[in-house]
Amino acid sequence: MNINRFESIKHLLLASSAIILLSFSIHFPAVLAEPTLTKKQKKLLKQLKLPPGFKIDYYATKISGPRSMAIGRKGTVFVGTRSHGTVYALIDNNRDGFADEKIIVAKGLNMPNGIAFYQGDLYVAEVHRILRFGDIESKLRQIPKPQVVYNKLPTETHHGWRYIRFGPDNKLYIAIGAPCNNCNKKNYATINRIDLSSGKVEIIARGVRNSVGFDFHPRTKEFWFTDNGRDMMGDDIPPDEINRLKKLSTHFGFPYCHGGEVIDPKYGQPGACKRYIQPEVKLGAHVAPLGLRFYTGKRFPNKFKQGFFVAEHGSWNRSSKSGYRVIFVPLKNNKTQTIIPFVTGWLKGEKSLGRPVDFLNMPDGSLLVSDDYANVIYRISYR
Repeated sequence: MNINRFESIKHLLLASSAIILLSFSIHFPAVLAEPTLTKKQKKLLKQLKLPPGFKIDYYATKISGPRSMAIGRKGTVFVGTRSHGTVYALIDNNRDGFADEKIIVAKGLNMPNGIAFYQGDLYVAEVHRILRFGDIESKLRQIPKPQVVYNKLPTETHHGWRYIRFGPDNKLYIAIGAPCNNCNKKNYATINRIDLSSGKVEIIARGVRNSVGFDFHPRTKEFWFTDNGRDMMGDDIPPDEINRLKKLSTHFGFPYCHGGEVIDPKYGQPGACKRYIQPEVKLGAHVAPLGLRFYTGKRFPNKFKQGFFVAEHGSWNRSSKSGYRVIFVPLKNNKTQTIIPFVTGWLKGEKSLGRPVDFLNMPDGSLLVSDDYANVIYRISYR
C-alpha cells in the first residue's frame, strides 16, 4: 500500500475514534459506587428518628441541591434543583435501593425546580418557561435539545421557582408565587393549570402566596397544596397552611388574610378572614411547608396509607428555628386528623443538619425524600 495513503487512512481512523469518544464522554453517566458515607452522613442518619418499624437510608449522596422529583416508566428518578440550574437522572440498575448512575440531563437552566414525567416525556419548569425532553428514558445516553412547550410565565425570581404536576385531567398544574413578601399584584399568588395542546391557561386557585408542593387525592382526585405564609409579622404569626381546593377559582386569602386568622395590616379590612377559604390545617409559623404527597405504595402500615406527608423545610428568619421535619397528616372520612411527626432530627438545638423538600413514591413501596441542604436523597422503607 502507498505509504502516504496508509498514513491518511490511519489519521482518518484516529480522528473518527476521537469524535466517537468525545461524543460518549459528553453524555456518559457518572457511575456512583455503593455509598462510602462520610462521618457526617453516618451521624446524620443516626440522628433521624422515625416511627417504629421504619428505616431511613440514602438513595443518593452526591446530588447538589436536590428538590422536586419525578419517576419514569423504567424507574429512572429525575431530580430538579433551584439554585444549581441542573436536572439529574438517577438510575438504580441493580434495584438495591441506591442509585448506581447519575446523569446530567440539563445544566445552566433558570431555577429548574419543577419537574414532571408524563407519557414518556420529562417536563422541566424554569422560572420563565416549560421545557419538554421527549422520550427521555430511551435517550439518556445522548440527550437531545429540549422543546419549549410554554414560554409565557412571569420572569420574577422572587418566589419564581416553579412546582408542577400533571393532574387526572391530563393538564399541567403550576404555582405562580407572589413576587414579594407581601403585595397585591394581578395574576400572581395563584395556582394555574395549562392545557399544553391548546396553550389555554386557567387560574384554579387565588390568594396562594407561595405553594411549592401539591398532590391529588388518589381516590377523590381532590387537589391539596401547601402554602408558605408571609414574613415580618413576628415569630409566631401567621400560620403556614395546608389547603384543599373544592371549587375552581376560589380565593385563599393572600394578601388580605393570612393563615385564615391574621388580617393583613396593609391590605386587610375588618372581617376579611371570613371572606376566604380557611386552611384545612394550620401549621406553625415559618415552618415552610414544601412537598406534599399522598402515599400510594403498599408496604407502609395502614395508618400511613390514609393521608399525606408534608416536608417542613424549616424557618429562615425566626429567632428560634422551627420546622425541619417531615409530618404525616392522617385523613378520616376525608377530614384531617392530628398531625403525626414522621421524621425528626434535622434540627439539633439551633443547628440545622438537613432540610426536607419533596417526596416520591417508589415502585417497591419505599418513599424518597430530597434534602437540598445535606445534598442527599433519603429512602424510607418499612421493615
